[in-house]
Amino acid sequence: MRTATLGPEQRAEALASMAERELDVLVVGGGVVGAGAALDAATRGLATGIVEERDWASGTSSRSSKLIHGGLRYLEMLDFALVREALKERGLLLQRLAPHLVKPVPFLYPLQHRGWERFYAGSGVALYDTMSMSSGHGRGLPVHRHLTRRHALRVAPGLRRDALVGALQYYDAQMDDARYVATLVRTAAAYGARAANRARVVGFLREGERVVGARVRDLEQGGEFEVRAKQVVNATGVWTDDTQGLIAERGQFHVRASKGIHLVVPKDRINSSTGLILRTEKSVLFVIPWGRHWIVGTTDTGWDLDKAHPAASSADIDYLLDHVNAVLATPLTRDDVEGVYAGLRPLLAGESDATSKLSREHTVAHPVPGLVVIAGGKYTTYRIMAKDAVDEAVRGLDQRVANCVTEEVPLVGAEGYHALWNARARTAQRTGLHEARLEHLLNRYGSLTDEVLELVAADPALGEPLPAADDYLKAEVVYACTHEGARHLDDVLTRRTRISIETFDRGTLSARECAELMAPVLGWDTAQIDREVTHYEKRVEAERESQLQPDDQTADAARLGARDIVPL
Repeated sequence: MRTATLGPEQRAEALASMAERELDVLVVGGGVVGAGAALDAATRGLATGIVEERDWASGTSSRSSKLIHGGLRYLEMLDFALVREALKERGLLLQRLAPHLVKPVPFLYPLQHRGWERFYAGSGVALYDTMSMSSGHGRGLPVHRHLTRRHALRVAPGLRRDALVGALQYYDAQMDDARYVATLVRTAAAYGARAANRARVVGFLREGERVVGARVRDLEQGGEFEVRAKQVVNATGVWTDDTQGLIAERGQFHVRASKGIHLVVPKDRINSSTGLILRTEKSVLFVIPWGRHWIVGTTDTGWDLDKAHPAASSADIDYLLDHVNAVLATPLTRDDVEGVYAGLRPLLAGESDATSKLSREHTVAHPVPGLVVIAGGKYTTYRIMAKDAVDEAVRGLDQRVANCVTEEVPLVGAEGYHALWNARARTAQRTGLHEARLEHLLNRYGSLTDEVLELVAADPALGEPLPAADDYLKAEVVYACTHEGARHLDDVLTRRTRISIETFDRGTLSARECAELMAPVLGWDTAQIDREVTHYEKRVEAERESQLQPDDQTADAARLGARDIVPL
């Protein structure tokens, strides 16, 4: 399969093509569901376009817990169908669709009561494993096991002895959510989809009652143009109601936002060889292995303030620290926190005021002819959501269209990944890179690692790590612009890499060097480099200030002190 690049030239070509020819399907929204819908439509042979107002995965889809999981806690809610569906998708992603991006991760569940809790929780985890195996895609993950307290403390020495009487250990999976979405978009482009980020839909085109396309503003080069399409799919997540407002039609459902925040701390701050899952009074708390770090999260609170930049308050951070410290022998402090990020879940509004009780199911609607709306759901089941949205769009097309095939379509970088992984020692010897560095690249790019290595071969200086963020090579910054659609410094430091949450300086020490690496690809002059760096530094400053505020209102006001690099 040929791979597609999302560089500046390809973006310009995609916009020009969408303006010239009517599409079968135009997808609005570049999160995981929108990207999945573009891939689904393109692999059915439909002329497909996708536009995103900001960057790929810049909203919810880059700010999740980074888990691909069945939703163990939904078993307690007796939502067996959702769990079964998610477990099947987990297996597909691990085994077939994205083995280079989706990896197994172990979790330890500390038991605090003797007898009944082991039986109760053990029965749930056993059912979880059974449902996974019965899906036909459960191979590749170890089954759960029961541990004594002594055994649990050998696995996780950092736990307080009085925090458990025993434990269960089970497996789920994880991925870099923003990288996954960028790879989805590239896969869709490889099958013919036209893709453009920093392209905002400012209105829908109407012919009578019917929606026949969208008016799109190019936020990079300026100007507006019309994109005509037989069907438009609105996949804008927490912005669903706002997008619906552009057609002045009342939606068939409403989406509410729930805020979840996560902390990132260095690996050495928690002495454990496994992740943790802890029960709280409201939900569950995860401590998730993340390279040389841990991710601790999440919260679940209603949010009705700025959707583009949800802010973590001091109260949010204290909530997570208090709950995780309840089980740690050496408590975490504010000084241990490298990064903080906040995201919004799009929940289908219900009668309950508690966001944790709102639906994680998804819904598809066709409010007016020519417009399909998809909302709700969870990251793991994005492919099913995309399929349902495109199925609904196909019903409005006056032509025969093939059924969904994405269950059989690996993402770019998946094919050949295992062979390259097996040969990583020889590749390291040939390129002069350390084997651990090759493993890092293969788990980010899969078989596309060769494209990154070609940049290093052409300019050996790009084979050096970034001095202030040495997990990443300089070549990865360039590659983000040439192949992965990065348009601004924030795109690289926050989403193509995770430097913004994986370093105590939040990426400010890497900002200028990264901007200078990006400049030749994106045609920046010195003034634009300065502008990008200044914007990024102000963004970090505003985020730090917001995290000192006592509540959502003051945190939101502080975060809004830094404007977007592109005025929206």
